[in-house]
Amino acid sequence: MTNAQSEKLSIFVTGTDTGVGKTLVSTALLHALAQHHGRVVGMKPVAAGTELIDGVHANEDVIALRAAATCSVPPELDNPVLLPDPVSPHIAAARAGVRIDIAHLVACQRALTELADAVVVEGAGGFLVPLSDTETGADLAQALGLPVLLVVGLRLGCLNHALLTTEAIRARGLTLAGWVANHVDANMLAQENNIAFLQQKLQVPLVATIPFQCSPNPRTLSFNLPQAWQ
Repeated sequence: MTNAQSEKLSIFVTGTDTGVGKTLVSTALLHALAQHHGRVVGMKPVAAGTELIDGVHANEDVIALRAAATCSVPPELDNPVLLPDPVSPHIAAARAGVRIDIAHLVACQRALTELADAVVVEGAGGFLVPLSDTETGADLAQALGLPVLLVVGLRLGCLNHALLTTEAIRARGLTLAGWVANHVDANMLAQENNIAFLQQKLQVPLVATIPFQCSPNPRTLSFNLPQAWQ
């Protein structure tokens, strides 16, 4: 990485599972970062699942990230791999006859740092989601080498998922820079106890606590950004 690139901010967003709110957090984080950085952009290296929108096959996560950005970038950079089927990336890629090349994804992220001041990279699924028969999202995160923001979906089982994911992140030599508590289950018991437990165990900043909302608006979410991100 060049000195110019090292001065730019890039963050890798992962989650304890799929459906825990990574895109909500990533878009809200872009809005928060835009208060400190002129050009912010999101990146979804691998998106699985498309729908027909205005006559074009598109992924809703990618659309949301682009809407939250403050600058436009070539689509081949902010979403290098777009797969039709909403299944695990390794299956979706095989069905589409596509090979997911981690080196290419890293090159796209590096190119984005030349076009923006802050880049939020949203992973697919959970941290160890398969990208091929031999590589996972953890391999991509390791190749990128970015600080990691962990989104914890507060529901039964989240403590185990959060601790396992944290262990996997640190085992790759990556920095867990912070975490987000997202209330995805309105009926979960002892939610505050779960948050307190994870604050004690993770020993990293709680960047945001997101209340349960049927239709969450990323612009309304409050983030306590680490100083290094401002």
